Amino acid sequence: MSARPPVVVVLAAGEGKRMRSATPKVLHELAGRSMLGHVLAATEGLRPARTAVVVGHGRDQVTPHLAQLDAEALPVVQAEQHGTGHAARLALEALGDTDGTVLVVPGDAPLLTTQTLARLVERREESGAAVVLLTTVLPDPTGYGRVVRGPDTGEVDRIVEHKDATEEERGIAECAVSVYAFDAGYLAAALTKLTTDNAQGEEYLTDVVAMARADGHGMQAVVAPDHAETLGVNDRVQLAAAGRVLNDRLLEGWMRAGVTVVDPATTWVDADVTCEEDVTIQPFTLLRGSTHLARDAEVGPSCTLVDTSVGAGARVLNTHAKGAQIGPRANVGPWTYLRPGADLAEAAKAGAYVEIKNSTVGPGAKVPHLSYIGDAEIGEHSNIGAATVVVNYDGVRKHVTRVGAYVRIGSDTMLVAPVEVGDGAYTAAGSVITGDVPPGAMAVARGKQRNVEGWVERRRSDTPSAEAARKARERAASREAEGETGEG
Repeated sequence: MSARPPVVVVLAAGEGKRMRSATPKVLHELAGRSMLGHVLAATEGLRPARTAVVVGHGRDQVTPHLAQLDAEALPVVQAEQHGTGHAARLALEALGDTDGTVLVVPGDAPLLTTQTLARLVERREESGAAVVLLTTVLPDPTGYGRVVRGPDTGEVDRIVEHKDATEEERGIAECAVSVYAFDAGYLAAALTKLTTDNAQGEEYLTDVVAMARADGHGMQAVVAPDHAETLGVNDRVQLAAAGRVLNDRLLEGWMRAGVTVVDPATTWVDADVTCEEDVTIQPFTLLRGSTHLARDAEVGPSCTLVDTSVGAGARVLNTHAKGAQIGPRANVGPWTYLRPGADLAEAAKAGAYVEIKNSTVGPGAKVPHLSYIGDAEIGEHSNIGAATVVVNYDGVRKHVTRVGAYVRIGSDTMLVAPVEVGDGAYTAAGSVITGDVPPGAMAVARGKQRNVEGWVERRRSDTPSAEAARKARERAASREAEGETGEG
């Protein structure tokens, strides 16, 4: 990489009509980032001296998003879209005095890599050429401008649009893409000479390439190592295709880094997901946002984890988690819902049909099944019985429940917050706990059972239940009578 960092210009002013969306094209997402976010991530790896992003359609949405992505990037407004050359001229005017290399990239090319862009900049710096193009070799170049090279030097001679190409030229598979490295001085001068004398009435950046050849300036090309890297996105079909390519690239990177992905076809990861060695990802798993999987963790099948941390050796099965912390050797699932603030400590368990929100589950503590835990603190090695509900909301405010260490909460217990259950305490099954339970106490909060004999036969006399009860009573009476006869 050159010691002199380039100036980057991102063209992101287009309307994107074919997306058929109220969302500006460059804000459509794949792998957890907007297309503009992917492009800026690629150029950021070059450590640019300055970055300008030309915005136009939907700039009220694009500009604040840009500020989130890169607070130092300069938004340049192209109020009326008069072509790519016009956009580049506005960017250079906004940037002021610029020398060295200007890298121009489209905002809808999310598959570009830092490595390829670095090669483009290096070639420009080393060769001193006025223009260096990024080109690609396509299996089907129909519709693309062909790169015609000189027969002796192999340097770029011209770019011929498909409709203007001869049959021989249409046989060329090397095509131009809208990525350029320019000498800053030459670009600034050439942009002032652009005209709108074309069918679209716009200033074309490609005309600068033609000028460079006509003026006798050096013009070279760098071929992208993979044609998929240069794919642009103009509609949702292409967005999905780019997403598939990017997902495959991310998964391949993780697999080569020591992660087992059992079925890449059904596994999706965002660009900001991180994994350590010996992680296993089972099929039908989505890892989104800033999710992190520590060494030896196993996730899936059928998991969606968003901004969730999974500790070393943890096991997560059939779970949806967002903003959760899953500790080392914890066990989660199946059919578990961990909401933001759910924090499971080492070797904790959240089992089947359990929902946890804004709560801590201490080391070795268990919430095995069919329970809701909200705004609670559960101590180490406590056990929460099936169908327990933490009643944390009074209709106005949320309240905290505290359960100590080595507590046993009986099945079907209601813990009505605010309430505290002391260390080593028990609650009886079916209790509604509304007051604090001292350490080591057994809390029983339920009414005494009362049986109303014959109620079903009297009040539901024509039902199957009444018939079953009558037969049972008759059988009992018959057995009793037989017993009395035997005694005689």
